[in-house]
Amino acid sequence: MSRRPLIAGNWKMHLTVAEAVQLAKALAETARNCPDRDVLIAPPFTALAAVCTAVAKSTLLVAAQNVAWEVQGAFTGEISPTMLTDLGIAWAIVGHSERRQIFGESSAMINRRIHGALGNALHPILCIGETLAERESEQTFTVLQQQIQEGLDQVTAEQMRTIVLAYEPVWAIGTGKTATKEQAQEVHAFIRGLLTAMYEKAVADSTRILYGGSVKPDNIDDLMQQADIDGVLVGGAALQVESFSRIICFQ
Repeated sequence: MSRRPLIAGNWKMHLTVAEAVQLAKALAETARNCPDRDVLIAPPFTALAAVCTAVAKSTLLVAAQNVAWEVQGAFTGEISPTMLTDLGIAWAIVGHSERRQIFGESSAMINRRIHGALGNALHPILCIGETLAERESEQTFTVLQQQIQEGLDQVTAEQMRTIVLAYEPVWAIGTGKTATKEQAQEVHAFIRGLLTAMYEKAVADSTRILYGGSVKPDNIDDLMQQADIDGVLVGGAALQVESFSRIICFQ
């Protein structure tokens, strides 16, 4: 099955509103020149409204970097799904390794966020990934299976049509280390096999699985040639027009 590539940039805690708008406008032009793939950016919360307005007439997709499970209430510091859809946003990153590792978000909490997104017309990008210690102790597949099964608990096959998975080896995020194309493909194939077991082959075949972990202009082409890699979730290289444009326009 042909899966449409998705190139996503997670800007994390970077850029002022003006800087974010300038970058978004430039990337919207790049996306226009590469129409056979989806291009998504995830600005910081402070810039979401301005960026959405700036790229409203483009094909560029805009995502939030996180989303709460409740639509309103006493949840200081959280952003509700309806606050996002009110801006015209249709995507949200959930379970990023930094949320898990730095802020202690559990798989149970991430699952609640997934359902909060699904219940309010948002497409979740569920992030999963193992630490260096887990990889070195040969626990990669065990960790990923637990994160996927717990993260997708009570998610139906029909709902899976709106979900993207992103495999991000924690040991390769911001370290300059990158999984080889063979390592990345092996894990992506495992994930697709697991989805087949959890749902059915049609669901697994249609689910886009992204790779994230020090993705750069010089490794994007090799990564995107792998059978089960359907796109990338980019961090630092997504903050510069030149580098991210090269990634968007992979060969």
